Amino acid sequence: MPSRLQDLLFATTNQGKLAEFSALAMRLGLELRLLCLRDVAPLHVEEDAPTFEQNALKKARVYVEALGLPTLADDTGLCVDALDGAPGVFSARYGGVAEGVLDDAAERYRANNARLLRELSAVPAERRTAHFETAICLWVPGQAPVQVAGRVDGRILTEPRGTNGFGYDPLFEVTDLGRTLAELTREEKNACSHRARAFEALRPVLERWALS
Repeated sequence: MPSRLQDLLFATTNQGKLAEFSALAMRLGLELRLLCLRDVAPLHVEEDAPTFEQNALKKARVYVEALGLPTLADDTGLCVDALDGAPGVFSARYGGVAEGVLDDAAERYRANNARLLRELSAVPAERRTAHFETAICLWVPGQAPVQVAGRVDGRILTEPRGTNGFGYDPLFEVTDLGRTLAELTREEKNACSHRARAFEALRPVLERWALS
């Protein structure tokens, strides 16, 4: 396998995301050593772009330029139809708790979910439709960045269900399954989630590099 793929930096401190991407990489049969920001000197990147794609590209560029490592960066958010697409790119800090470079996410998750339920308190079940969206940017130094996206549709419940997953997962019921993302096993989630679909779209690029 080419040395450029042996180390791949995933520009996140989110252990849930890291575990999911590690499992997805294993499903592709690629022997990547997936690093995260806890393994390198973390940099602050202001995710102030208006789209998931632009935020992912920005994060990847900062780490490629600073460290010279092949970098995978994502931006993921929950888009609720009754809230005109909110929280969208503000999903990670929707509840008002700032996202630190190496923070403990539990408090943010609680605050985000609490605000989401408040905002939807008067919205009936049939209007609580939503989708999760993930944009991924893979940037190998010396090559053009590659961007892909994935999406899963569902609705927001009035109370959480399930103990797996993280973030908004306990409130998001997947349309095709009738279960929340937090009620799925990791294997089940990795077969249908927004991140899984984005990573699947990246498969041809990863496989070409692995065989080059």
